[in-house]
Amino acid sequence: MLARSGEDPAAFALIYDRYADDVHRFVLRRLGRDLADDLTAETFTAAFRHRARFDPGRGSARPWLFGIAANLIGKHRRTEVRGLRAVVRLGCDPVADSWQESADARVVASSAGPALASALTKLSVADRHVLLLVAWADLTYAEVAEALDIPVGTVRSRLHRARERVRRSLAHDPTFTTPLNATEEPIWTS
Repeated sequence: MLARSGEDPAAFALIYDRYADDVHRFVLRRLGRDLADDLTAETFTAAFRHRARFDPGRGSARPWLFGIAANLIGKHRRTEVRGLRAVVRLGCDPVADSWQESADARVVASSAGPALASALTKLSVADRHVLLLVAWADLTYAEVAEALDIPVGTVRSRLHRARERVRRSLAHDPTFTTPLNATEEPIWTS
């Protein structure tokens, strides 16, 4: 579709229709409501403007779009860190609360929310991008590598490092409580 949009720009609307909600949810989760609409629009504007650079051999445009979004989010890292610190202060994540699917998931998310937000603020931008693209955008290691234009091995090492730092931070946080269902894996370890 991206290749076709070079000759027929209206075809790009199909890309937008397919991926805009996912990108918006990811940006919303990372930066909050105030920036989500603007950065989603910026992501697709940049993608449209640079669509000739997309290699159709890559397959799906999804990782490419998340890479653009991650780069734009990186420009707002102070906003992201401020938002994560607000979650720590508030004791809940109002963005996550709005899209949690079940009561059990809400309990698990709210118990980890402030502690997890605090742990995320301690990660480097690069490690946080990798962890959240896997956890919140549900990208595979290969898709993260493609999105960030880094080798898969780098994705693996950054993800391992991020998970270890989050685990250590949560282990030392007295406000963190273990999920009710001990068989359920936390999102940062899947």
